[in-house]
Amino acid sequence: MKNYWLIKSEPYVWSIDQQKKAGHKGATWDGVRNYQAANNLRKMKIGDECFFYHSNEGKEIVGIVLVIKNAFVDKTDKKKRFVAVQVRFKKKLKTPVTLENIKKTKQISHLPLIKQSRLSVMPIDFKSWKIICKMGKI
Repeated sequence: MKNYWLIKSEPYVWSIDQQKKAGHKGATWDGVRNYQAANNLRKMKIGDECFFYHSNEGKEIVGIVLVIKNAFVDKTDKKKRFVAVQVRFKKKLKTPVTLENIKKTKQISHLPLIKQSRLSVMPIDFKSWKIICKMGKI
């Protein structure tokens, strides 16, 4: 069964356009140092889809990426405690979905994006996924 997630990146560090340019081989989603977020990475499976969220600048969901490699040791972690996954660009949202609009939409006001704003990797339930896709005009 496919699961749905949201992953955050500051666009000056790694943007949706850079993700797209990474092409078919995708890019390693690494550098996560929060244990709850890392546990979410461990739960990701090949074929899962993730909203790509630009944090700090923009504060909006801008696209979708596909998990193409299950969790593996994060090479940027010298102590080998944290993991990374490999993700590939799937599509951009026709209309970015802002945090402000998510907060205003009652059906999705329960999301960790609002309740745990510092969490960089979080699950998204299927109903909320569909609502956000509709908001993003995809």
